[in-house]
Amino acid sequence: MEQKKRIFSGIQPSGDLTLGSYMGAIKNWVALQDEYDCLYCIVDMHAITVRQVPADLRRRSLEQLAQYVACGLDPQKNIMFIQSHVPAHAELSWVLGCYTQFGELSRMTQFKMKSQQHADNITAGLFTYPVLMAADILVYQADLVPVGEDQKQHVELCRDIASRFNNSFPDTFTLPEPFIPKMGARIMSLGAPENKMSKSDPDGCVYIMDKPEDIMRKFKRAVTDCETAVRYDRENKPGVSNLLTIYCAATGKTMQQAEQEFAGQGYGVFKPAVGEAVVELMRPIREETTKLLSDRAYLESIYKEGAEKASYLANKTLRKVYKKVGFVPR
Repeated sequence: MEQKKRIFSGIQPSGDLTLGSYMGAIKNWVALQDEYDCLYCIVDMHAITVRQVPADLRRRSLEQLAQYVACGLDPQKNIMFIQSHVPAHAELSWVLGCYTQFGELSRMTQFKMKSQQHADNITAGLFTYPVLMAADILVYQADLVPVGEDQKQHVELCRDIASRFNNSFPDTFTLPEPFIPKMGARIMSLGAPENKMSKSDPDGCVYIMDKPEDIMRKFKRAVTDCETAVRYDRENKPGVSNLLTIYCAATGKTMQQAEQEFAGQGYGVFKPAVGEAVVELMRPIREETTKLLSDRAYLESIYKEGAEKASYLANKTLRKVYKKVGFVPR
């Protein structure tokens, strides 16, 4: 039997999961779970590059795991775990840091952007973040990494680091490919549709756990334009185009069907209809998440078993790397 390709991906528990996280990432993960060998991680170590309230970080890590399951990720088919529970990530990160050039890290777009946003807290962790991300991927010999366009640069650096290491020590790492799913909807902010929907922008963002009335209010206030035509035109009508993308992703309709449905109807009918579609899409996920969070023992069993399986795979790679660089076996 042909071996399944391995996928690794993770989301930071630095804020509550959004409609963008669901439509752009998690929904696609669910579609991949039968075809691939998948590891999905809650990357809590990455989250602390920006100051976090410890109790909130713990709460969100568990909530995120519950949401993964509520969105349809099956713990029997996927390895789901918390990054800090697998020490091999940090251990491999140190070795890879010794094979990463200072100049490569200083050119990272995200580092430049976050340094401006957090000018009073530019830490070494923020600078070396892409090395830990490379370790996350390479420690599992992942073939594919589902990423948005904004993370492609990190996967390219990961490949460069792995190639450099493989040049010194052949056949150590699998070179991962960025995997940009065809069906991944890029969801933009409801308040500023030129920006991606972000968990740090509460007004332009719909959270998975938002109450129906809050979702409706956010969609009714969503930015559109001074025309009334409901048609897709990303350049001239970014707000309406974003709402159409969300509507199609929530209902499974094609863009053409959606445009026909709202032809001649105006935004007063269109915006609440998008809100309703999202409310119905999120309702079962929100209810199931709430139910799972009341069963702490079940969630604990998922992340402990996940960390055990992940550690088994990660330690195989780490032993190989440690031997190649010349460390004495433990």
